[in-house]
Amino acid sequence: MTVMDTWKIESNPGKQTLVTWAIVVVGLILVFGFRDFDGSGFTNSLAGFLLGILLLLIGVPGIFMVGKQTITVDPKACRITIEDTTRFGKKIRTIPFDEIVELHISELGARSEGSVSYYITLKLRSGKNYPLFFPSYFDGRWDRSVAESRCRRLEEYLRK
Repeated sequence: MTVMDTWKIESNPGKQTLVTWAIVVVGLILVFGFRDFDGSGFTNSLAGFLLGILLLLIGVPGIFMVGKQTITVDPKACRITIEDTTRFGKKIRTIPFDEIVELHISELGARSEGSVSYYITLKLRSGKNYPLFFPSYFDGRWDRSVAESRCRRLEEYLRK
């Protein structure tokens, strides 16, 4: 029997910050670009202005919620530890290996638009599902083969 090393993977908060700021900038451009909309009815300029407001409502709080997620698979302790760190503190969740009934690859997004991201879903004994490598920005989240590789590796840890 071979001894497996602890597997630790971290999200990329830099990418998350970049996307959040891009949303804010696009929102500002739309708000200022369509600020002189004609208020007499539903027009394209009103739609552009409201879309800008919506993007700002999503992006501005996102700036403060950017965080880092660290997932540690510890074969010696037989557990997975998920640590979420934000500006507001740290939250740690521990999942013992024996609580995991099955795991599979899940996806988020529309294939027709080409924006599908992949993550692993753990089915727990309680009947609940727990997503791993989601929603944080992990390298390879857009590539199904990366998710399949992570899933196989996690299965190996669970079998040992």
